[in-house]
Amino acid sequence: MEDEYADSRIQWSGRSWRLRVYQQTSKDGRVFERGAIEHPGSVVIVPILEDQVLFLSQYRLALNSTILELPAGTRVWEEDWLSCSKRELREETGYRAEKWLALGEIWPAPGISNELMHVYAASDLHWDPLPADDDEEIELKPLSFDEAIAMASNGELQDAKSIVALLRFKAYYAPEL
Repeated sequence: MEDEYADSRIQWSGRSWRLRVYQQTSKDGRVFERGAIEHPGSVVIVPILEDQVLFLSQYRLALNSTILELPAGTRVWEEDWLSCSKRELREETGYRAEKWLALGEIWPAPGISNELMHVYAASDLHWDPLPADDDEEIELKPLSFDEAIAMASNGELQDAKSIVALLRFKAYYAPEL
């Protein structure tokens, strides 16, 4: 088996991901470079508090804008997916969930990254905060489920992971939550 990293180098490495640049040769012999982000994976959570979904209003540097999104975060390399979800929910919303429902996996940006995102729903929430990340300024924005679905449908909600998570939750909703 050929070493997939033989003609590559790490161009940049950060706290939670790295950029690997590959040297490739086309069928006609031209040599070119392509980059891909190596990512430890992430989670997105649909937190249900009574009859509302807890969204976040959060500044995103890449967009230079504050957006509405569901709680989510990058896992530490090799961290258990559900453990990551539990940590992120407490850091970003201040709530701990007693009930968890796995809603599958998605690739948020397969054209540039190997990031795999696990989708969960969380309910039976209790206040139990963890310290937030230093670089995050988050404001909780509870919405009714119907309002959130309407915003996902009409384009008002633009965050792809949040839209997918809401639609997965709607499709696979478990009455025991």
